[in-house]
Amino acid sequence: MNPMKLFSLGLQHVLAMYAGAIIVPLIVGSALKLSTEQLTYLVAIDLFMCGIATLLQVWKNQFFGIGLPIVLGCTFTAVGPIIAIGQHYGMSAVYGAIIAAGVFVVIVAKYFSKLRTFFPPIVTGSVVTVIGLTLIPAAMNNMAGGQGAKDFGDISNIALSFGVLLFIIFLYRFFTGFIRSIAILLGMVAGTIVAAWMGKVDLSAVSEASWFHMPRLFYFGMPMFNITAILTMILVATVSLVESTGVYFALSDICKRPLTDKDLANGYRAEGLAIILGGLFNAFPYTTYSQNVGLLQLSGVKTRQVIYVAGAMLVVLGLIPKIAAMTTIIPAPVLGGAMVAMFGMVIAYGIKMLSCVEFTSQENLFIIACSVGMGLGVTAVPNLFAELPSSIRILTDNGIVAGSVTAILLNIVFNVLPAKKRVQSVPSLHEQQVS
Repeated sequence: MNPMKLFSLGLQHVLAMYAGAIIVPLIVGSALKLSTEQLTYLVAIDLFMCGIATLLQVWKNQFFGIGLPIVLGCTFTAVGPIIAIGQHYGMSAVYGAIIAAGVFVVIVAKYFSKLRTFFPPIVTGSVVTVIGLTLIPAAMNNMAGGQGAKDFGDISNIALSFGVLLFIIFLYRFFTGFIRSIAILLGMVAGTIVAAWMGKVDLSAVSEASWFHMPRLFYFGMPMFNITAILTMILVATVSLVESTGVYFALSDICKRPLTDKDLANGYRAEGLAIILGGLFNAFPYTTYSQNVGLLQLSGVKTRQVIYVAGAMLVVLGLIPKIAAMTTIIPAPVLGGAMVAMFGMVIAYGIKMLSCVEFTSQENLFIIACSVGMGLGVTAVPNLFAELPSSIRILTDNGIVAGSVTAILLNIVFNVLPAKKRVQSVPSLHEQQVS
């Protein structure tokens, strides 16, 4: 393929996932009160690791890599739990948990297809819906200027954030294809330009950032392994694997390449390695990005060469702190407007996953009701479990974790454990009706 065409197609994939890649470290860094220098590093190392994770997945070999044209990025599933762990135990516990979760994924990769019984669409759909719903309050706070801001709720902040949201809606309404796939990124760029005109942009972070740096092991300190934090992150990694499985099969269909159990295990193992490296270099857990699957369908180019180029671009971007610093100057209201659209899409995707569920089953309705209700309830009333021991509260104080655990347990109760009993009861009931 022509080098310029390869470059342009690779750049398209980078732009399609860029907004999702940078918004996670920006949200986490803001919530954990990181300094500008630390936030710049977090964004840069995240871009770098997105590239490494993508290359690990595309490079198929005996041990890891599914060999499909997949782009990996930091998972939104981890945002809430990382913030909760960071606030309870500090950054060292965050990265200890991420490393342990990565090791868990590598170990169970060969057997995960057998564990998927515990994560049907009723569970994954409920979890993804809860993730989107519980992140919306963070978007609302940013729309108003950011929690604790002196100008919180100022009319200029509200106007700016809604302007960004309306611009994204405009792009979705009147454009198709590639422009639509990068609508959120274009919205943040346009919003930042307008914000600069309003005097809301401080460029000092860009001027102070260096042109080049090397990733550093344990940038935020040596990892601390807290069992509660580890269990939380393992849950996050497991949900991500379930989502990735759907992406694997979608790409398998697009590329006309059937997948074997060995292929799936290699794919899971590549994600596990990416998660371990994310923990070692103080980045994030990584998973497949579905928006790039849509771009693959739009372009019609299904070669792995394009994804290799995209991965290399992300690695290079991650080595240039000035580019990372440019993302840290995005004002909170601009982020808020983009976050509403992005997290709203997460909710919509969760509902789409639930569309595969049998809604005539009262048990399924009950699972959705309790898991979503618990997730939203804990988010709305965070002090509900204030009297519990701190080691348990990490599992109950976060709406995403509380909703996820509820969905998993109720699915086991209603759809896994009684299965044999139900099969046996159907004939006897039928016999009674016939008689």
